[in-house]
Amino acid sequence: MNPSQDSARGLDQFEGYLLWAAEVEDARRRAERFTEQLPWLTTAQREDVERVYTADRIEASRVTLVRICDRAAELRTMYAQRYHQLRTRCVAAAVVGVASGAGAAVLAFLLGE
Repeated sequence: MNPSQDSARGLDQFEGYLLWAAEVEDARRRAERFTEQLPWLTTAQREDVERVYTADRIEASRVTLVRICDRAAELRTMYAQRYHQLRTRCVAAAVVGVASGAGAAVLAFLLGE
């Protein structure tokens, strides 16, 4: 176990928890604002509408979050592959460049220039 990695992971999880708690609270506030626009609702109806609205918003947020996480993982994989390809090409170009320079230097030396 690496304490620094464990700490970073713990902080990431805590940040995720706080972000999700804020999302849930935002859903509750929006539900309250929504039901304020419906003054004819009884208290029980208002509570039901707020509960359903909140649950719907939370589910929509969860679906969006999952989609974003999946896409981030796809992009991470794609960029890692692309980085590997570019690094391979760069090393190959450097080797060819050094070999060409060395070859030209040897040729110039042999030709007496």
